[in-house]
Amino acid sequence: MLLLSGSPKKLCNGVTRRELLQIGGISGLGLSSLQAAAPARSAPKARSCIFVFLFGSPPQHETFDPKPHAPREIQGEMSAISTSVPGLQIGEGLPLTAAIADRLTIVRSMTHEYPIHCCAYVMTGMPTYSIPLETAPRDPQHWPFIGSVVDYLDSRQRSQPASMPTSVGLPWRFCSRGTSSNQAGPYGAFLGNGFDPFWTDFQGRGTVVVPPLNADSQTEQVLDPHAGIDAAGHFTLADGCQLPADLSPARFDARRHLLSRFDAARSALDNAAETLHWTAQQQRAFSLVGSHSIRHALDVHRESHATRSRYGMNLFGQSCLAARRLVEAGVRFVSVFWDPFGPHGASVWDTHSNHFPRLRNYLLPVFDQTWSALIADLQDRGLLDETLVLCTSEHGRTPQIDSGPRGGARHHWSRTYSSVFAGGGMAQGKVVGSSDAIGGDVADTPISPKDMQATAYHLLGFPDDATIPDPQGRPLRIAGSGQIRHELLQ
Repeated sequence: MLLLSGSPKKLCNGVTRRELLQIGGISGLGLSSLQAAAPARSAPKARSCIFVFLFGSPPQHETFDPKPHAPREIQGEMSAISTSVPGLQIGEGLPLTAAIADRLTIVRSMTHEYPIHCCAYVMTGMPTYSIPLETAPRDPQHWPFIGSVVDYLDSRQRSQPASMPTSVGLPWRFCSRGTSSNQAGPYGAFLGNGFDPFWTDFQGRGTVVVPPLNADSQTEQVLDPHAGIDAAGHFTLADGCQLPADLSPARFDARRHLLSRFDAARSALDNAAETLHWTAQQQRAFSLVGSHSIRHALDVHRESHATRSRYGMNLFGQSCLAARRLVEAGVRFVSVFWDPFGPHGASVWDTHSNHFPRLRNYLLPVFDQTWSALIADLQDRGLLDETLVLCTSEHGRTPQIDSGPRGGARHHWSRTYSSVFAGGGMAQGKVVGSSDAIGGDVADTPISPKDMQATAYHLLGFPDDATIPDPQGRPLRIAGSGQIRHELLQ
């Protein structure tokens, strides 16, 4: 095997630069066999999916399941407002979202048994969870992220390398900009690092000081870009997801052409199955690293000032705008993570202190503007019917307010919480499930994170019995124990 020089640094899809420049071959027979083994698809309702994850967990009481008639220690300082759906109320901090409620599916009965930051549990089909797994993203017990599963299943259907990545993560690698430890969740797990999301990065500065995470002890001021950014801020490809500075696109294409000629000349394969897998990864790296399409789609500066302002001149807003541009350009699965930034970033929505000031003056206004703009913009462009939009988190927050910390607090609670979905075959103007009078337990129609995943896979066109191979090659259902929930569908 002939090698061209290159550093061993890994690309974002797990392929090293040196490996990327290796010369290999491909067997047409082997490719045909791989395609034949892929499961048949059902007709998809959704061409693409935008997955919005609010790390740290918003409170159900101040968002989509207010309890205006509950005692003050349950209801809190914020009440409810009417929406565009007759009889439906949501939290008063979401007036713009209230106006588009007729386009949403609100689930008030999300539930599971882990009141911890179990991001990986709610993003994957894994059956159980524990606290040590939270900060061990490469532990072998983890299952692949929903976007990684979509990437894997789609790759089995393709006969040619894709011109755009299947799964993209915004605005940067999950939990890479805060002082808290790395969190598990959006990774390829036993499918391999090659099925991690194609990570972006953000270059820019925060312009707004956010309310402190802990009003009793925090003295540092945090300019969190999720609250406001300079208009010059922009997205790039993360390290390892772009060409080296000393390798121009023209030189890269020339090397690719040279390698393809060597590949065509090879007359034998040392190991057909192994080489087939390697060549697919090699072609994937070639097509994505050298692509101009992904850079064009990420360039939110191509949008008008009015559109950028509509989404909000903050990192969450511009990330959701970039997500719309990416699905418009053909990316299948785009994830937007609102996660920690800088000192005292903690888990963003994890309001163990200063609960009401952070909600009123930071979290709810930013979310309300961006979420409503994303849904309305997708509809205005004729994309909402074919774009599934999921907004969720790892759990909810306690029904009882803790008045001890300054600003109040709600703590971890997973027995019932809320999520909100739209587009791609989801129902419109519908509330699914309910919680009890204090928002502490499910009253009817429990929906698990696995059910959310199973329903999303169904809408994206994957068969109900689709599987992925575990490390021993045994088939596992892609959503684990999850079931399609027809209550959520049109």
